Amino acid sequence: MTLIRHFDKDIEEIKDMLLRMGAMVEDAIQQSIRALLEGDLVIAEQVIANDDRIDQMEIQIDQHVIELIAKMQPAAGDLRFVATVMKITPELERIADLAQDVCERVMELSREPTISLVYLPRLAEDAQTMVRQALDAFVRGDSKLALEVIRDDDVVDQLTEDSFRALLTYMMENPRNIAAAIRLTFIGKYFERMADGATNICEMVVYLVEGRMIKHEH
Repeated sequence: MTLIRHFDKDIEEIKDMLLRMGAMVEDAIQQSIRALLEGDLVIAEQVIANDDRIDQMEIQIDQHVIELIAKMQPAAGDLRFVATVMKITPELERIADLAQDVCERVMELSREPTISLVYLPRLAEDAQTMVRQALDAFVRGDSKLALEVIRDDDVVDQLTEDSFRALLTYMMENPRNIAAAIRLTFIGKYFERMADGATNICEMVVYLVEGRMIKHEH
């Protein structure tokens, strides 16, 4: 009985660390959006500087999971939890890297002529919402919410395409807009990949809750 209680404590500790990492990633996304919309280079630099903290959190979670597996043989449900954590943490780390990439492009944009962000604000907001809801689905063990988030990825994909077409028009209208438009196109892809990361997290939530893999089904 003591061993089981100790195992449950380890599970809760790993879950708590994952949620703290998720909160750090959500903050990185939010600050990267602020940097983009406000052209704030100070915020952009802070996001870039804070990325190391998220990387270190990923390493700590990996170490805890490996130690947990080494110490005891988890039952089926707990093993699914361990597998889910091992898949979710690298997704969160990649999303944080993408927020850093956004901020690097924002710093480059400060040296270019200003052009309209067109669809990017909504694209960024939708991607941020998907990441937040993906983490909510994990916390609540809500596979229904996870499936809803997966479906929302189609909207983000369409917004990314709409954004690219609008920015391409700016490039054709005035060659001086090309450099800025290309950087904004990159930013659009970064947010689309954040949404893809949220989708991958939700696939693992469905696996955690229902025990089925849906990676290539949707």
